[in-house]
Amino acid sequence: MSHTAHIPSHRKPRQRASTTALRAGVAGGVLSTIAVAGAAGPAQAEPVTQTIEMPTITEGLSTAVAASAQATQQVAHDLETQAQQDAAAAKAAKTAKKAKAEAVRKAEAEKKAEAAAKAKAEAEAEAAERASRTAERTTLSASSGSSGSSGSSASASTTSYSSSATGSAASVVAFAKAQVGDAYVSGGTGPNSWDCSGLVQAAFRSVGVDLPRVSQSQSTAGTQVSLSNLQPGDILYWGGAGSAYHVAVYVGGGQFVGAQNSGTGVVQASLDYDPPSGAVRVL
Repeated sequence: MSHTAHIPSHRKPRQRASTTALRAGVAGGVLSTIAVAGAAGPAQAEPVTQTIEMPTITEGLSTAVAASAQATQQVAHDLETQAQQDAAAAKAAKTAKKAKAEAVRKAEAEKKAEAAAKAKAEAEAEAAERASRTAERTTLSASSGSSGSSGSSASASTTSYSSSATGSAASVVAFAKAQVGDAYVSGGTGPNSWDCSGLVQAAFRSVGVDLPRVSQSQSTAGTQVSLSNLQPGDILYWGGAGSAYHVAVYVGGGQFVGAQNSGTGVVQASLDYDPPSGAVRVL
């Protein structure tokens, strides 16, 4: 055995043939690729750059969006306007309803006030009439006796008085005489109880003449006539013209029929029994 047989060798072990071949193939392929690329490089044309203009859609889109926004805004405006109109209409209706109710209330109040004033005026007139007769006509029989005793003297001394009535005047006289004996009630308008102006008004209404309701107005409802020239159907009044407190109907022969007071009721009496202040002729 050689003396060098056990000395390890410092050589690198030989690579496998297959690995070496693979590496050589890869290196060769790379070099070939580079060579080909280098050879072909100068012969290629420069790349062509072409700009393709894409359709612009943003302008149409913005117009559509703007139109949609405007339409939405218009709808909102219309809704707001309609709401305001509805609110205004509701407010106007409420105001009109309130005004109507207030007008009705005022009308009723005025009507009540007018009725109260009228009733007060009538009551005052009747009170004045009763006060002026406190010493007279205590009973119907007493007034009838007084009327009988004074009636003849009145007929003898006042020959200008007419004792016969015709036409509408006759109807007024007949109506008044038919109520003699009825009760006197303040504010009474018949058919069985009367106050003085209520009786006179009803007598003339029977012939289609509409007189005012109260004595004051009835005393100026016609033409003023002299007490010395009376005719049946004339209205007699006591007090001043326009401020009378009592009225009656002249029935001819120096007699009148009137609703005097609660003590006598409706009576027929002589003018001398209770001389009137004046007279008016309606018929």
